[in-house]
Amino acid sequence: MEYRELKNGYKSSLLGYGCMRLPLMDDGQTVNEVETEKLLMKAYKNGVNYFDTAWPYHGGQSERVVGKIMKQLPRESFYLATKMPAWFVNSLEEAEKVFKEQLEHLQTDYIDFYLLHAMNRGSYDKLKNLGIVDMLQTYKDEGKIKNYGFSFHDDYDAFEYIIKDREWDFCQIQFNYVDKDTQATMKGYELAKELGVPLIIMEPVKGGSLASIPKDVIGPMDEYRPGLTPAAWALSWVGTFDNVKVILSGMTTMEQLDDNLETFKEFKPLSDAEMAAMEKVNEEITARSQNGCTGCKYCMPCPKGVNIPRNFAIWNNYHKFMNRGGAQWEWSQMPEAERPYSCVKCGKCETMCPQKINIRDDLEKVGKEMKELFS
Repeated sequence: MEYRELKNGYKSSLLGYGCMRLPLMDDGQTVNEVETEKLLMKAYKNGVNYFDTAWPYHGGQSERVVGKIMKQLPRESFYLATKMPAWFVNSLEEAEKVFKEQLEHLQTDYIDFYLLHAMNRGSYDKLKNLGIVDMLQTYKDEGKIKNYGFSFHDDYDAFEYIIKDREWDFCQIQFNYVDKDTQATMKGYELAKELGVPLIIMEPVKGGSLASIPKDVIGPMDEYRPGLTPAAWALSWVGTFDNVKVILSGMTTMEQLDDNLETFKEFKPLSDAEMAAMEKVNEEITARSQNGCTGCKYCMPCPKGVNIPRNFAIWNNYHKFMNRGGAQWEWSQMPEAERPYSCVKCGKCETMCPQKINIRDDLEKVGKEMKELFS
């Protein structure tokens, strides 16, 4: 197993276990504790020492299940990470209560890596103004938190604002070979490295989408490392960056765990030629988009309530990754009123679109295709 050094004397396995997608019972809601224990224990026995969970994962079950399982092991032999839910707390008292309960859920006296969860500029300012950011620093000073950081979901400007606001032990960003220009972006990676802030990576396989890249797209990579899976290529790309210290993977099955353990058993960063080839894979994936929507939202609001950027994002991502399950889930989460069927073809959106997309025609295509796929 590859290990990398963070701050404060911590040395973590490059592969971290993300506990947001644990196996479930037949009801589709309850965490399967027996199967979860098998997965976490096998990961631990094969060198994984970083286990990441959060207050809301699996409706609050994740912290409890992880705490129960990991309690069987020597506490100093692994690291626990969890997070303060910014949207849930609205006072210092609520934040104190959440933190206390997290220690109870995880059956521990301290958290190795504690994060402000899913930060954007507004949520960070909220926690700062409430005094929660300083409160957690006090917990670190008292030893209840060993490393203090944040996870991030916003644009580069917000990332720069937050990461420069105080001295952080680490931060967690979305980073993969097709998302170099979204959220914190490659520029954010370089800034964190310049500031000496180690990075924990989430969504290295883009929620599983990069694990199911069509063979005609990823197949040419066999010239370099025959038989490497699409997921292994994605993880290897992320791990090639030296300021990446932990790569989180939400492994639901033993097959996924085994594939990842093989990737990190004797980790090999990608060569310059392999990185260039991966950029060609990215270009091929991007070229499969059905239109040029950038999500700028200049077309919004629609007079009839259609969520134009979200419809196009689902449509484009489906064609890029051919991840039917992911597309179906995204489609199911969108209210009926926001789907293309509410469009009356008024054309207002097209007058505002900087990409000059034929929005009305494309919305009709989205509606027809999604209906054929999921009805």
